[in-house]
Amino acid sequence: MQIALIRSRGSSTGGAELYATRLMTALVAGGHDVHLLAERWDNLPARVELHPLEVNGSRAQRPVRLAEAAAATVARERFQCVLSLERTACQHVYRAGDGVHRIWLEQYRRFSPWWRRPFIGLGAFHRNVLNLERQTFDPTRTRHVIVNSTMVRDEIVRCFGFPADRIHLVRNGVRTERFQSGQRVATRARLGIRPDEYVLLFVGSGWVRKGLPVLVDVLKRFHARRDPVKLIVVGKGRLRGAPPNVIFAGTTDSVQDYYAAADLFTFPPIYEPSANVVFEALAAGLPVITTVFNGAGEVLTPGIHGTILSDPADANALEHAIQTWRAKPGRIPFPTATIDLDRNVAETVRILEMAAVTGKP
Repeated sequence: MQIALIRSRGSSTGGAELYATRLMTALVAGGHDVHLLAERWDNLPARVELHPLEVNGSRAQRPVRLAEAAAATVARERFQCVLSLERTACQHVYRAGDGVHRIWLEQYRRFSPWWRRPFIGLGAFHRNVLNLERQTFDPTRTRHVIVNSTMVRDEIVRCFGFPADRIHLVRNGVRTERFQSGQRVATRARLGIRPDEYVLLFVGSGWVRKGLPVLVDVLKRFHARRDPVKLIVVGKGRLRGAPPNVIFAGTTDSVQDYYAAADLFTFPPIYEPSANVVFEALAAGLPVITTVFNGAGEVLTPGIHGTILSDPADANALEHAIQTWRAKPGRIPFPTATIDLDRNVAETVRILEMAAVTGKP
């Protein structure tokens, strides 16, 4: 079967790019003729044909130019099945890994200062993405949609009326064994963390969306009380006004060491379709604090694997949850088969093979 994937560009570190690379590798191993439509791609898997997309223009124009270039290539080549990881209008199957942009803007307004709310979503970039999103979720253009959480599935049905029976839940997956191989003692020693200190971990970029400012405010309380609690932040940048008990570790190729060094994973986003970092933390045996606006929280059993907060802005509830897990230290085994990457890829391949048979509506 001739299968094409659409993704703007690939790097060696991006989560969606790593997912796409593993999916392409699995498709090749399954005997499929695999094509990739992208601007560029680092480390393209063997036996995958790259169809370069020329995408120019400003930040606001680029999503539209990408969709146009992909559509032109699809029309010319006539692949049997097209899977898009971008908001486009030429696919058989769309993987909604980025969630629903309309919902993200609603959440951003909801949790922003009052004076900023009227201006959110007014720029040309957001208008273009919203227009592309409407086309992507038009059931006459897209035959099947893959989602990584029931939260996103329900948002798509509610916002666009896309038929629920054509939406398929395939949860994210990670290489679970990697996150069980971290070096706890050496990493804590390198960071100057004492054995008696309780360590929280946050991993990610886009810090406002993912709730880091609220988490840092809670760390200020611990610091003021001289309570031995520290936070490691893995990601690019620094947050102004952070207290000394927040360690900014930067980016790393050995994130498993930070999961090993930590005692609790804290990730309170205002909107996250399904955060891979939650699956990484669970694979490492860490309890997780997240929010109802993170689709990855659906795999947690509250009180056993973590806590799900109803309000990302409630610092008191976040502090209480931290203290609750601090009182019962230790790693928590999680059924890793449910979050394994091989399972994710196998389920995706089955949907693509089904879509190639049924074709577009």
